[in-house]
Formats: sequence, C-alpha cells, structure tokens
Amino acid sequence: MMENKNSIPVTVLTGFLGSGKTTLLNKILSENHGKKIAVIENEFGEVGVDNELVIGADEEIFEMNNGCICCTVRGDLIRILDQLLKRKDKLDYIIVETTGMANPAPVAQTFWVDDEIKDKYSLDAIVTIVDAKHVWLHIDESAECKEQIAFADVILLNKTDLVSAEELVKLEKRIKSMNANAKIHKTQNADIDLEHILNIQAFDLDAKIELNPEFAVEEYPYEWMGIYDFADAEYQINMKEGPDPSFDLCFVKLADTSEAVITKAQKQAIKTFAMESKTLKAEKFINTNNTLNTLLIENESQTFYFRPHKAGIYAVFTQHGPEEFNLELTVKNTKNGVPTFENVEPTLTDEFAHNHEHDDIISSVGIEDTHELSIQKVNEWISYLLREKAIDIFRMKGILNIAGNDDRFVFQGVHMLFDAKADRKWKPGETRKNQIIFIGKNLNREELLAKYKKCIVK
Repeated sequence: MMENKNSIPVTVLTGFLGSGKTTLLNKILSENHGKKIAVIENEFGEVGVDNELVIGADEEIFEMNNGCICCTVRGDLIRILDQLLKRKDKLDYIIVETTGMANPAPVAQTFWVDDEIKDKYSLDAIVTIVDAKHVWLHIDESAECKEQIAFADVILLNKTDLVSAEELVKLEKRIKSMNANAKIHKTQNADIDLEHILNIQAFDLDAKIELNPEFAVEEYPYEWMGIYDFADAEYQINMKEGPDPSFDLCFVKLADTSEAVITKAQKQAIKTFAMESKTLKAEKFINTNNTLNTLLIENESQTFYFRPHKAGIYAVFTQHGPEEFNLELTVKNTKNGVPTFENVEPTLTDEFAHNHEHDDIISSVGIEDTHELSIQKVNEWISYLLREKAIDIFRMKGILNIAGNDDRFVFQGVHMLFDAKADRKWKPGETRKNQIIFIGKNLNREELLAKYKKCIVK
C-alpha cells in the first residue's frame, strides 16, 4: 500500500468491551512525546462517558454520533477527518478509538476507499487490546471479538497480571491460530512503549485481503438505492409501520446512469448520511437537494411529499429496504381537473446489505441526571451488581456526583473486576452530574433505574 510521506498517520484502536482502550489512550495523551494528537472516538451505548474519562485532552477529543462505527457512523468519521484537515495547527497523529462492539475492517476501509482521505491520511496500524482475564467469555460467541483479533496488526495482551502463566500460554496459542501475523505484546494496565504502537507502518492491505477477501468489500450506511427519472411534479411517499420508528433517505441528482456517475453518487451519499438530518412528520415535504431526511413513522400508515428541486435523474438512498415499510412512490397527475396518483417504479435498483451482523442480545442502559448520590447507597448498589449480575454486565463505567464531595467520582467495571476512585475537582460553573453506562446481556432497565434512584440523596 503506497504511503504519502506528507500524510498524517492514523492508528485504529480497538478491543472488546473493558479491554483497556481508555487506559492506553490516557497513557498516549499524557506522555511527553511532543506530538499534536487528535482522538476520534465512538461509543456503544445511550450515554457518552469515555470522552469524560480521557484525561488532559479537552480540545483533542472528537465524538462521532452514537451508533455503530462500522455501519452508520463511517460517514461521520469522514466528516471529522475533513474538518481536521482545515485546522490551522497541523496534527502529527490521529487515533480512532472504536466502540468495543465494532468490527475494525469498515473503519480501516475509510482510509483507502475515500480518495480525499487516502491522499491526506495513511493507516499506520490496527491495534487491538485483548483482556486476558475475560476474553474467554466472548471469544467463541462474539463475532466482533473475533474480528478485532483477526484484523489486528498489533495485539496488546492486557491484564496479564490477573491470569496464570499457563492461561497466558493457552490464550496466546489461540490468538496466533486466529492471526499468525500480528505482533503480540503482553501488558499490564496497557503499559507499553509508544514506539511499539505508533508510527510503525504495520498495516498491509494486501495481507488483510488475503486473510479475508471480505475485508475489501465496502460497507455503506444505507441499504438500498433506486434510480428514478423525476418530472417537475408532486410526488407522494406512502409508508406503513416498519422495524424502526423512523426512516432515513436522501436524494442525489445524476448527470446520467453510467457506472462512474452512480459510483460517485454512492460516495456522496455516504457523506450525506453523516450530516445532521432534517426530521419530518407525516404530511411534510422532503428536501431532495443532498439533505438527509428522517421520516418519523408514528402511525400505521403515513404519507410524505416531495417535488424535485430540478427535474431529472436521481438516485434515492434509503436506510432500510423499502419493502420493510411497504413503501410506495406515486406521482400526482391531473386528468380533466381531477388529481390522480400513479405508481412510480425505479429504472434501476441496488442493495447494500452488510456482510456482518451484530449481536442483538448485547444492549446498553444509560443513566444521566444531576442529583447528588449517597456514597454508602452507591457502594451497596455496586456490590449487589458485582455479586448478582457480573456475568451479564460486560462493562460498566461512569462519573458520579457524590453528596458532600467536591471531587468527581469515577468508576469502571468489567464483569467482576471493579475500580473506583475520586477524580479531579468539579470545575467552577461545571454542571455536577451523574453519567453511567451499562453494557451487557439480559439487562433489566427498570431494575437498574429503580436501584439507582435509591442512591439519590433526598
């Protein structure tokens, strides 16, 4: 893979939930290396906590929209990378931290699929952190865990102090059977010399494709595309209820239907899907000029309208397949003074199904409010969770507003392992609040919220 010597190197940092990514990030950002580093991160869950746990980098953290970085958020990654290029102060390095539930392959794709990004950035390495203590709970059943190991250039076998020498030998053998080419480093608290993970030029696209040809198959934030020839007329989109409460779509005007033009439109749609969407209720008009529209599905049946900003050929990109919402497109005609609506069919269609699926059993529960909490009640609650729910709670972390304490209180847990401590002082004018996220399986939202509320100081 040819590298532009003037390009900005990028490390993709990945690893399953609780492996130690934030610990490593803090080490990188706090060391005296003299580099100007920006961090782009994406979280799995309802409440963003990681950016608050990364120290000393307030101006260097860029959050992507909450969601799956390997699907709907990739366009967001491109948008942020574009913004970073416009900064007056040149960056020396970029670190992209993926959610613990991400497949790193589509993230890496960004750096050779998008021409502008490929010219300005170079993918240095995919670094995967493996939790030596807990990885056996996930390595056989989680596709994401397997993918993170398989596509790594460097693997940090972390928390080695928590397992025996025999267990380490067994785990290293298993990892090498999944990825024989990755360099493995054994670490505690993700402590490693940065020369082993930054500026190492370890990423080899050809080797990744040889390992798994699907590595090069591009993934998109949309699932369907239809080509239409729209007249200067009023159109209706009629929809039924579907799998989601909303439906995203955008329109891209085409000069013609050649393969080159359609391919360019597909890349344009990726960036459009990263934009802030325009939310529409039924009976409203859709914007057809390169805008992401979010159609709210609030009834059993609803209708939306649009009139193309210019007549001509358009590619319509949709978040879901139209059949999932029984979508019908009609055009309004008037005959003898009476309006009629005739069905409109696309002249060409294409589907962009993802070649991987996420484990829907894994979910998150987020809590965020400004009440003061009793430290005694919090301790009782956490002790209960560690005793009764640890096997199902893959990851918990948070920032707490403890009554009578001017310090932030931070905690992190992985299954039965738990760590908590007083953090920095609350800043003057800063909203003192609680931000908590639980990630796991069989999570009972109502029970978690109820027990949390018992911790509130009345």
